[in-house]
Amino acid sequence: MADFSINEMLEMQKALQGKYKNRWELICPEAGKNKLLWMVGEVGEVIDIGKKNGGTKASQDETLRKDLVEELADVLMYYNDVLLCYGITAEELKAAYTQKFERNMKRW
Repeated sequence: MADFSINEMLEMQKALQGKYKNRWELICPEAGKNKLLWMVGEVGEVIDIGKKNGGTKASQDETLRKDLVEELADVLMYYNDVLLCYGITAEELKAAYTQKFERNMKRW
């Protein structure tokens, strides 16, 4: 199976946003904070699954794992909306991520 790239996710999210442009908040810098808040709500749903069931059960029970993965997909969807709102490209993200990774590798 091929990797699922940031660019693929961004394109899918653009298509979704395009389909619902008359029903959903526009993708623009001013909407970025709202998308972040929605994303945090989805992170809370991920946390609830682990908190209520324990990490081992959430990762091994077929139904719980399906719910966990679905909620993580919701997190990624809002994350990609945030990238779109601020016009952050996959290339910019990769550069920042790599730079942060290299700094963290030199810690302690």
